[in-house]
Amino acid sequence: MGVLLQVEELTKSYGYDLLFGDISFGLDEGDKVGLIAKNGTGKSTLLNLLAGIDSPDSGTIIYRNDVRLGYLPQIPTFEDAKTVIEACLEGDDPRARAVLAYEHAAQSGDSDALTAAIQAMDNSHAWDYEERFKQVLTKLKIDDFHQPVNELSGGQVKRVALAKILIDDPEFLILDEPTNHLDIDMIEWLENYLKRSTMTILMVTHDRYFLDNVCNRILEMDQQEIFVYEGNYNYYLEKRAERIDAQNAQVEKARNLLRTELEWMRRQPQARQHKAQYRIDAFYELKERARGYRERGDVRLTVNSAYIGKKIFTAHHVSKSYGDKVILKDFEYTFARYEKLGIVGDNGVGKSTFIKMLLGEVPCDSGSFELGKTVRFGYYSQEGMQLDESKTVIEAVRDIAEYIVFDEKTHYTAAQFLNLFLFNNSEQQKYISTLSGGEKRRLYLAMVLMSKPNFLILDEPTNDLDISTLEILEDYLSKFNGCVIIVSHDRFFMDRTVDHTFVFLGDGVVKDFPGNYSEYRAWKNYHDREAAEAARATAKPKEKVQYNVRDNSRKLTFKERRELEQLTIEIDELTAEKKALDTLFASGSVITDMDIKSARYSELQDLLEEKEMRWLELSEKE
Repeated sequence: MGVLLQVEELTKSYGYDLLFGDISFGLDEGDKVGLIAKNGTGKSTLLNLLAGIDSPDSGTIIYRNDVRLGYLPQIPTFEDAKTVIEACLEGDDPRARAVLAYEHAAQSGDSDALTAAIQAMDNSHAWDYEERFKQVLTKLKIDDFHQPVNELSGGQVKRVALAKILIDDPEFLILDEPTNHLDIDMIEWLENYLKRSTMTILMVTHDRYFLDNVCNRILEMDQQEIFVYEGNYNYYLEKRAERIDAQNAQVEKARNLLRTELEWMRRQPQARQHKAQYRIDAFYELKERARGYRERGDVRLTVNSAYIGKKIFTAHHVSKSYGDKVILKDFEYTFARYEKLGIVGDNGVGKSTFIKMLLGEVPCDSGSFELGKTVRFGYYSQEGMQLDESKTVIEAVRDIAEYIVFDEKTHYTAAQFLNLFLFNNSEQQKYISTLSGGEKRRLYLAMVLMSKPNFLILDEPTNDLDISTLEILEDYLSKFNGCVIIVSHDRFFMDRTVDHTFVFLGDGVVKDFPGNYSEYRAWKNYHDREAAEAARATAKPKEKVQYNVRDNSRKLTFKERRELEQLTIEIDELTAEKKALDTLFASGSVITDMDIKSARYSELQDLLEEKEMRWLELSEKE
């Protein structure tokens, strides 16, 4: 493997704020690298420099000649007038231009334009490209290819941007928080896609399972330097602790030597005009080194919640719908004291709506939530962050309270409390308008926990928070003497913090699983296999259609093109029907016509195999 990227002595500052100085590192072809650092230390800035969007103060960035670069920024943008398909297919690739012309011709109904577009598709060998483009968008749950971009949510725009760079198939892929706004199914699909890919990848993400499963190297930005670890995230954790121990040993050695030198400085005769200048200079250098002691772990937040009674909340036959979309259907549940609940499910299935109904922000169509009198909510949401950006960090916190008192033994000044959330004294004086998105989220989290809640509701708390802050929050929740509900797509975070899980399956169905997400996933996979084996065992043998091997040297005919398109539609429909049966088998509900559904499941598997074989035969022709 050759060197793809070499960075030499790179420095970047904003005003007097040095983000990193004289950092150097290299990436080889095929490397999959995670970049880790505290929010506000320059992760996104470094990615912008590598992508050519920003310029360094000094240093060089050298790429291998003609490398194809793909960059997913944290907040991507497109021209409002473009549709999804136009946004994904913009660029100079002749296949992309041919697919775009074909889609426009198909939409217009102009037979002459369609004939010309089909010929252009043939000439540029773009049929496979079109199929891959649609598959990637479908996996990322973007279904309306002709919807204007300005009608999409921020999360949908992020998914369209991700689809575009995956379709472009770059040699070097730079990803800034790629898992934000993806549900768990999409995250797992992307994880597998990147693991199999031969692309060189540099990513910033807080998803630790994603880092561990995809990356084979970790770059850590710390103390304005870069440290390289040749392994995955777990390897990084182990070696980082060793590095800090070694650094602290050096600091302790410097401190011991400093005491000797300090005694020398003090005992020299006052009448002597000057001491040895080199030794004086060395003394002050040693003094700086002796200040560098660090804790191996990050700061741990230890606070007590307000008292919470035995009665928390009870859901009485709660139902909620928006038109034909059912969020909850006759939902009943009694929430227990000290319960820590995780909520998972696809985007748009109603998880956040459920939270807002519990908080009284959204009314139930029928039924009710009955709350205990001692419940005091602390609510962290993606939409709830409202900070006065004209104030400094410390001013914003002091506006809430100068002193934060949790009990007679635990109390902090505003400055001490901010230190627990990794805002040091100088960072507390920064204006909120100058903070990064992640730093604002960290401040918002601190302000939520200041209110001393006994029932925490965290709606997507992991988006934009760095790993250091997530570790603080995980430690806090493990000791939290109250109730917790967490909505998140971060599998690692959920596994660390919850003891049981609500799985929103759609159509108002909520499965209560007594375990964390990974335990639920293992249970579901096991039962899916059992259901499939039972279906195959009870189904009658069916003769499979055999296709003769054809000469693949010729191109597809017009009729075969249409057959390929129809097969794609049919495969999607059969897959959706099979997935619905998977969900039913895994729900634990009583199925009165199990024999019929099992036979249909087996039939679906055979039909999918038959149609996928034919699809592969057609799609492999050029």
